[in-house]
Amino acid sequence: MSGGSKLTSPEEINRTLYPHGEVYETELSVSDIQEEQVRFYRQQGYLAVKEVLASSDIDSALEAIMEHIFAEPSAVKVQFVRPKSELADDEERELAVRKLYEFVDVEDRLRAIAYHPQVLAVVERLLGGKAKLVQDIALLKPPKGGGEKPWHQDMAYGALCYDQPVVGVWLALDEAGIDNGCMQIIPRSHMNGGIPHYAERDWQLCDTVVPVERNVAVPLAPGSALFFHGLLMHGTAYNFSLKRRRALQFHYAPESAVKISAKEYKRMFTSELTGADC
Repeated sequence: MSGGSKLTSPEEINRTLYPHGEVYETELSVSDIQEEQVRFYRQQGYLAVKEVLASSDIDSALEAIMEHIFAEPSAVKVQFVRPKSELADDEERELAVRKLYEFVDVEDRLRAIAYHPQVLAVVERLLGGKAKLVQDIALLKPPKGGGEKPWHQDMAYGALCYDQPVVGVWLALDEAGIDNGCMQIIPRSHMNGGIPHYAERDWQLCDTVVPVERNVAVPLAPGSALFFHGLLMHGTAYNFSLKRRRALQFHYAPESAVKISAKEYKRMFTSELTGADC
């Protein structure tokens, strides 16, 4: 994407930043992942796998998420996009939730997904060794206007700044398609290393540095997962459909990984050295 005025309209953002380019077909199962698939992940920065979770896992996870949305108070952290005092009923409350997080220590049903044997089997194959869980989030993109998550690299967020690559796992609990905000990625973009982020619509990559003409959409059936490198460029568009799009996202680091220093973080992920504006 080249320069120009900044995008503000949700419709323009979807049209300009999330064009319908290549669509990845998720055909691999956990048992299919061998050295060839690990090489693909290391070269391309991602791997999608079907049927990681059983229907019972999905039902249990959704039950837990919905309970915590309506619990008052909730034992987990819940982020609303509107003040709760403005929400007139249960439907408005659900539609106002963007994410739930820090739940693995208080919610056994979601903890079971984070440490699911099929999830860990793939993560540790990709990392080449033991993994430690370093982040847990449930991401909700409600119908009729669920917000964009601009293009970014996950390791540009402080909680994930390690000296070794982290693996993100994005697990679909609903059908995630192009129309309701599935993950979109830029293959091989992790090979560029850390790129400065800016506080624009979110903490994000500058729109003009993302080669959106190379984007690949990754639709997922419920229970399928996208495994992706912590430096891979990715984002999700607005959901203008009438369908929910609920997902779990976990990040894992190698067991020996340690957090990088604040100085190193600034060098990699901010414009401190260049003073550049987005």
